[in-house]
Amino acid sequence: MADIKNKKILMIIGGGIAAYKALELIRRLKEKGAHVRAILTDGGAQFITPLSVASLTGEKVYTDLFSLKDETEMGHIRLSREADLLLVVPATANLLAKMANGIADDLASTTLLATNKPVIAAPTMNMEMWAKPSTMRNIAQLKADGIEIISPEDGELACGEVGAGRLATVEVIRDTVIQFFKGHKGPLDGRKVLVTAGPTHEPIDPVRYIANRSSGKQGYAIAGAFSRFGADTLLVSGPTHLETPADVTRIDVETAAEMWRAVQNNLPYDVAVCSAAVSDWGVDKKAEQKIKKQSGANQVMTFKENPDILADLSTSNRRPGLVVGFAAETENLVKNATTKLARKKCDWIIANDVSRETGIMGGDTNEVQIITKDGVEAWPVMKKEEVAINLVEKISNHLESTPQ
Repeated sequence: MADIKNKKILMIIGGGIAAYKALELIRRLKEKGAHVRAILTDGGAQFITPLSVASLTGEKVYTDLFSLKDETEMGHIRLSREADLLLVVPATANLLAKMANGIADDLASTTLLATNKPVIAAPTMNMEMWAKPSTMRNIAQLKADGIEIISPEDGELACGEVGAGRLATVEVIRDTVIQFFKGHKGPLDGRKVLVTAGPTHEPIDPVRYIANRSSGKQGYAIAGAFSRFGADTLLVSGPTHLETPADVTRIDVETAAEMWRAVQNNLPYDVAVCSAAVSDWGVDKKAEQKIKKQSGANQVMTFKENPDILADLSTSNRRPGLVVGFAAETENLVKNATTKLARKKCDWIIANDVSRETGIMGGDTNEVQIITKDGVEAWPVMKKEEVAINLVEKISNHLESTPQ
């Protein structure tokens, strides 16, 4: 059975005796490579502790809607948007009723109402509660809303009665999650997407090269977000130490010329996002042997202009429907990015200030401005993963109105 490596799951643990099974489920999901975060409800915390959940997830456990610190650093909107799937285990009668009726009075229910991601719920309760018309109405409404329900099993219940209402086994819930990811088609299903990322290395001799400080983190995050949205994603990467995002095809290159060839050889694409920090110049004639230092002598190198990947994509007769470039600037950010948009003939430019003091190049956060023919859209400082999600959502919305 396929694993779920790098998939991001937000588990919401309701207040039932079966909450203890959520601990085993976390372990089973992580065994398959998933990243798991958890919201523990007040009811859930009566049966298991935040420490036990945190020990298994390796992440902070979220509990309080009105915690100023959490709402600043990881509020309910970000929790709901950064996950690939929300998993409600156990889903009590109370949680199901809130979900079905749009009630948002704690962190769990507010996150569920705020999410735009798929939700799977595994109910458990007393058999009489399960059989009540109100519960059945809520289940029917949730299914109509697109929420997948893992039906409870027949068996002995915690109250001593026997009947329907027992939480599905950990194995059944785990396998349902795996099957979901195998068959889930996102909003970009059927779209072919290119992302370039990382620096290029332009050789001087066999041991030296010209490079820049790009880590590739932003491009890799964008490729991962495209994949989670269902796109057939190709990542053409310069040298990095980063792990390939789940379900992304990766081509490793070193120089700008190699990146250009890889991009051209895999046309056409529906969308191209050129986030790589490509060297504008390379050494004209690379030395075949290591250049030796000569006392009192200056070493002179002649440079040649490298291929322009972004401009060539934008003017190709097999041009992608949407071409997005990046402008890493140290001054006059919007002016220089706007000039680049016109010169390269692309559709959007993502501009960011990479001056040393910003810590953006090589760091974990970014602050971007989206330059289009319609104007400038400024985004606040965010983690690079969050920039990626927001950018891919913006691209997905743009493509909805674009014939395929």
